[in-house]
Amino acid sequence: MHTPTDADGPDLRHHGDAEVRGASALTDLAVNVRAGTPPDWLKARIAASLDSLAAYPDGRAARAAVAERHGLPVERVLLTAGAAEAFVLLARALKPRHPVVVHPQFTEPEAALRDAGHSVGRVLLREEDGFRLDPAAVPADADLVVIGNPTNPTSVLHPAALIAELARPGRMLVVDEAFMDAVPGEREALAGRTDVPGLVVLRSLTKTWGLAGLRIGYVLADPQTISTLEHAQPLWPVSSPALAAAEACCETAALAEAERAARRIAADRAHLVAGLCEFDEVRQVVGPAEGPFVLVRLPGADRIRDRLRDLGFAARRGDTFPGLGPDWFRLAVRDRATTDAFLLALGKAVQG
Repeated sequence: MHTPTDADGPDLRHHGDAEVRGASALTDLAVNVRAGTPPDWLKARIAASLDSLAAYPDGRAARAAVAERHGLPVERVLLTAGAAEAFVLLARALKPRHPVVVHPQFTEPEAALRDAGHSVGRVLLREEDGFRLDPAAVPADADLVVIGNPTNPTSVLHPAALIAELARPGRMLVVDEAFMDAVPGEREALAGRTDVPGLVVLRSLTKTWGLAGLRIGYVLADPQTISTLEHAQPLWPVSSPALAAAEACCETAALAEAERAARRIAADRAHLVAGLCEFDEVRQVVGPAEGPFVLVRLPGADRIRDRLRDLGFAARRGDTFPGLGPDWFRLAVRDRATTDAFLLALGKAVQG
């Protein structure tokens, strides 16, 4: 395990949106939000909520909808302004002595913990193991452990039973399931489980429904943890339009639509992976990929990304993720036509 200093390592604040900011002409493969979203019916529900903007937000209906969606009592649900707020709340409200983040993964949890003054340990999963979880690698004295599932950027889906092995008395086990609704059947989900001690599950509605600008997510945990986090929130932390979106996205028809989207993503991802594997220059496509993105190792990837930008495509750099380096980049899964155009551009880029 590695315990970084404040100035050690990659830029934890770099995210995929930086790759396309101010470059609207680029085809965006850097951000993992599903293309073509939000759908019209969801836009209409959000728009209808604007008539209530004069009133302070009332999150009770949305909270109840999330609780019902996961078969939980409302006392186990906290609505947040995106999953990113949840990471900040955990970092500020809890007092871990030895927090550990399992990398490579989304860097915001570690950044939030460090900003709150915590010394954060890193468990770096190994490329030769396919970036798969080894519970034995997590220090026994870690009292807060953060892991993503499926993990961004590796697209690895860890078995729920393996993650549950990390739970123990006195430990908070935080599982970021922001991309779980992009997995057909939500295999290996821990959301809704109440038998795992110290379990905290984070969900986001950003990726599947295209709501990054609205900021809506939620936390699932035991009532005491939820109460602690809630007291750390400001008043009315989630806007009325975001509450309307949360309620709408938990309805039966919406869940069925998300499942159909997950199955399309799986087919489109298989097409992308097959195309990438045709390149002799590609050293590795981490697999089996289960998220709406793939992680690729390609020597000189930092230079090739620049060439791809010149050819109209933005890819997410990999060297800002602890455990990766400049030869890695992440690609969001898009429709087949977009993927085919990208693969043609990649062929030109690798040829120089």
